Amino acid sequence: MPQLILPDARVHASYLAAMEEFRAEGRGGPDDDSSVGVSLREYGPTWHDPGAFAEYLGRLRLTHGPRSLLQYDVECTTLWYVDGDAYLGRLAIRHRLTSYWLELGGHIGYDIRPTARRRGHATAMLREALPLAARLGVDPALITCDTGNAASRKVIEACGGVLEDERGGVLRFWVPASRP
Repeated sequence: MPQLILPDARVHASYLAAMEEFRAEGRGGPDDDSSVGVSLREYGPTWHDPGAFAEYLGRLRLTHGPRSLLQYDVECTTLWYVDGDAYLGRLAIRHRLTSYWLELGGHIGYDIRPTARRRGHATAMLREALPLAARLGVDPALITCDTGNAASRKVIEACGGVLEDERGGVLRFWVPASRP
């Protein structure tokens, strides 16, 4: 059964395959400022080396403090969604919002690998993460998606997201993290 875990080397091979799927769909280029894109550019060339991958995991497992994985440093908890040793996706919970994250990224960002999409994983992953966000003091959580990303919009709305507005092609939703 899929679950959220801290980044773990046991899914190394599956993680590498997932990153190649993201790269094949055009992620990781110079204009891709997403977490996946930045990670592909900055760390992708070294991931095949188990020692380098372990160092990367150490950076991901940091919960507080400056992180080179984020373009705009904020405290962040990164979790991976896995089924056994199969990497399905990742989710990042930003503990606070800078002006950048308030406008474009929100508290929670997530990605599902291309071959695992349209199976309910993103909705299940976000539902599992919301109570953790609440324990981190994030409630409600701001979650955004591009206006053309109908799949992500459905995920956010299925988790209780209420549309606040659209800013520059980005839809901004507030999602309750704790349930009464």
